[in-house]
Amino acid sequence: MEKIKIITDSTADIPMELLKKHDVDVLPLLINFGEESYLDGVEIELKTMLRRIEEDNALPTTAQVTPNRFYECYKKYLEEGYKIISIHLSSDMSGTYNSACIARDMFETEDIVVIDSKNVTSGLGIVVLKAINLRDKGVSLKEIEEKLKLTIPHIKSALGFESLDNLVRGGRLSKTAGVIGSVLGIKLILEVKEGKMSVMDKVRGSKKAAKEIVNTFETLKHKKDEPVILLHIENQDIYEPLKDYLNENNIDYIDAEVGCTVGIHSGPKACGLFFIEEF
Repeated sequence: MEKIKIITDSTADIPMELLKKHDVDVLPLLINFGEESYLDGVEIELKTMLRRIEEDNALPTTAQVTPNRFYECYKKYLEEGYKIISIHLSSDMSGTYNSACIARDMFETEDIVVIDSKNVTSGLGIVVLKAINLRDKGVSLKEIEEKLKLTIPHIKSALGFESLDNLVRGGRLSKTAGVIGSVLGIKLILEVKEGKMSVMDKVRGSKKAAKEIVNTFETLKHKKDEPVILLHIENQDIYEPLKDYLNENNIDYIDAEVGCTVGIHSGPKACGLFFIEEF
């Protein structure tokens, strides 16, 4: 049985206690308020960041994990006898994946596999959970890589947003979509598709938004032996109906809060589901 270390980054929004329990190493992105930089989830937490955004009336920037930080991390685990699978947010949203590839190529070894999740937040988290499950079953590094690449296209999401301003300001969504989302009472339902955020639908009001998310979940038929993640950031209007739906239908799920990096772009009051469809 191979000794495998799983590495991810701080945009994998699943509970930290779960990652620690399964011995996953998390490399934080940087949150930058002007000249001040903080490690996501280590030196700054979500509530602190949101409060500072409101007080400063300024959106912080984020910075990818550098090749050097990846190099030092990989070097440590290789010297301890590990093989490494390093899983990161979509290369269309950040340079973190490319940094990991640069670091990997500094070593003359096939014992480092870098995966582009083509996703972000809990979609990335689902890929990490899949890797944990496979590793703990004794699956080899190469087999884990193959199975993850087969799974990634089937990770689905439906997310309701109160405001799209931050997504537009951060370049994660077009200005046209942002204008539509600013219409009074209109909620846009977004998904992560082919590595990018895109608009699925628009509805009026939080109740209809929650119903549309449930409809997407039911239509795509989630794979019952795989995790479902209920992701939220200060949005009880959508969170409570989704939570009730999952509980009433005896669907096991992981309750997760958005982290700092993703929270900058999502803004407050977002909520939705991530899951793997049947395939």
